[in-house]
Amino acid sequence: MKKVTVVIPNYNGKHFLGPCLEALARQTYRDFEVLVIDNASTDGSVAWLRTFYPQVNVMVMETNLGFAGGVNVGIRAAKTPYVLLLNNDTEAAPGFVQALVHAIEQCPKAFSVSSKMIQFHDHDRMDDAGDLYCAAGWAFQRGVGAPVSAYNRCRRVFSACAGAAIYRTRVFEEIGVFDELHFAYLEDIDIGYRARLAGYENLYCPKAVVYHVGSGTSGSKYNDFKVKLSSRNNIYLNYKNMPNWQLALNALPLAGGMWVKWLFFQRIGFGKAYVEGIKEGIATRRQCRRVPYDKKKRCLYWKIELELWCNMAVYVWEFAKRQIQKRISG
Repeated sequence: MKKVTVVIPNYNGKHFLGPCLEALARQTYRDFEVLVIDNASTDGSVAWLRTFYPQVNVMVMETNLGFAGGVNVGIRAAKTPYVLLLNNDTEAAPGFVQALVHAIEQCPKAFSVSSKMIQFHDHDRMDDAGDLYCAAGWAFQRGVGAPVSAYNRCRRVFSACAGAAIYRTRVFEEIGVFDELHFAYLEDIDIGYRARLAGYENLYCPKAVVYHVGSGTSGSKYNDFKVKLSSRNNIYLNYKNMPNWQLALNALPLAGGMWVKWLFFQRIGFGKAYVEGIKEGIATRRQCRRVPYDKKKRCLYWKIELELWCNMAVYVWEFAKRQIQKRISG
């Protein structure tokens, strides 16, 4: 049996699959198998895979299950101790898989390990060094746009970015798989949050390098579909993982965060989609399965609460650095 199953969700991404699979073929670590989950593509992805990569396992869905539903199919099919989720619009460096396996094996309490994601079109700039979540209800990519050299230390993060991360398979049996109500966006923050509440850690490994195009499936950084889903899922994320007392405690910063985001999206033409997502999230939140509150873990809840505020400071600091850099370069 292999040690790792690399699960690649695909939806009309035939043009990305070749470089992604070729990069996996060059890995220094070989104890893994590749499973592509095709979400009812219409661009000929499946026929292309079966012609040019017959050695790659492909599972074909009848409908588009979204990112969450697609990777869940792969997770349930995996018989390996670890599952590595990888976006199709990535190219992994040769030591990528080996570094992730080594990192998660070194930490028995690790649920996931996030990789060093570098911008595909600018190898000097970071794309993601693990994801953070803050008291304003904002999830953000740690280090995005910063110099690659600034993120060379291993550290704990709030959640792994599921675009290129390894997960301990047995923990899914304890906390559940990705929430398919999300369909796409913030599902990785949600599962990372659930793992934290269960007492596990999420790590960042700088030696696991991968180059990421970004928005390979959605096609753009912002669009109505993406904005609406993200704002709806943000409601789900908080409702599921914060007990009532914590929701009350964070009511003002969460409301302030929504107001700031609405101003931003209104300015770039997506204000209506953002509000529609918020309304849908509030109306349908009870469809979510909340994480049961455990009074015995009060210290853990307060530890996470403190982390949410510390991450708020990190967000402000990194945002300020990006603005200064823009002014200097502009």
